[in-house]
Amino acid sequence: MKNILLPTDFSNNARNAIEYALQFFKNELCTFHVLNVQKVSKYTTDDLMAAPANTSIHQSVISESKKKLEDLVEELKKAYVNESYTFNAVNDYDIFIDAIRQTVKSKNIDIIVMGTNGATGATEVVFGSNTLNVIRKIDCPTIAIPQGYAFKNPKNILYAIDYWDHFNAENIDPLMSTLTKYTSTLRILKIKEDDTITVADFDDKKHMNEFFKEIKPTFHSISNVPTALAINSFVQIMDIDMTAMFIKRETFLDRFFKGSETSKISYGTKVPLLIMHS
Repeated sequence: MKNILLPTDFSNNARNAIEYALQFFKNELCTFHVLNVQKVSKYTTDDLMAAPANTSIHQSVISESKKKLEDLVEELKKAYVNESYTFNAVNDYDIFIDAIRQTVKSKNIDIIVMGTNGATGATEVVFGSNTLNVIRKIDCPTIAIPQGYAFKNPKNILYAIDYWDHFNAENIDPLMSTLTKYTSTLRILKIKEDDTITVADFDDKKHMNEFFKEIKPTFHSISNVPTALAINSFVQIMDIDMTAMFIKRETFLDRFFKGSETSKISYGTKVPLLIMHS
C-alpha cells in the first residue's frame, strides 16, 4: 500500500493537485493523508478573543479548518468509492514545513503531491514558498502540479540531468513505477548551461541503457542554453507530459526553478514535475 501526502490550503490550486493525485494512482491500493496546516499568524487577537471561554486557543484556531477538512475528505470518499482508496484527514497547527516533515515520518509517506502555488500566490518566480520549501527541505519524492493542469496519462516523460551529475539508480523508483504503469516513453536530456566544455555523448549512457532496457529511452543533450529555457522548450517540442529530475546540486535547483539571471527566463512549469532526492 502506498501512503500519499496531499497538503491543502483549500485553494483551487490545491484541490486541482488532489484531483490529479487521485487520477494518477487509480487502480492502486493507496492511503491518502490530506493535510491542512494552520499557523497562528493568520489569526488576530480579536479572532481568539471571540472564542468561547471554555475553548482553548488551539481549538478555536483549528475548529473551522478541521470542519472544512473533514467535509473535503468525505467528498473525496464519495467521489472515489469504487477505488481501493483510504482517506485520512490530518489537521495540524504548526510551521508548515515542520508539519510536513512530521507527517512524512509518522505516516510513512511514500510521495507528496501538491500544487505549485497556494491561495495567496507565489513569492518565487515559479513556485509558491511552501512548495519550494518542501522540495528543498523534505527528503521525500514530490510531484508538483501546475495551476489548472488537468490530468492526462503521462505517456511522454522527460528525465532532466545536470551536466555534472552522473546516473545513479538509487531512489529512482517513483520514476520507474510511473514508466511501468503508463508504459511511457522516456527522453533523457543532459543540460550544460555554458559552452566552456562541449557536451559530449553520455559517459554513463551504457549504464542507463541497461537499467532502462525495457523502456528503450532516447538520449538528448544541449549546451550554451539556460536550464529553464532548455527544459521548457523540450517539453513543448517533444509533447512532454511530465518532467522528472533528481535534486542533487543547489545550483541546478536554482537554475531549474528560477531561470537564468542573465536570460531572465523562468521555467513556467507547464507539466507536472516529479522531484526525487539522492
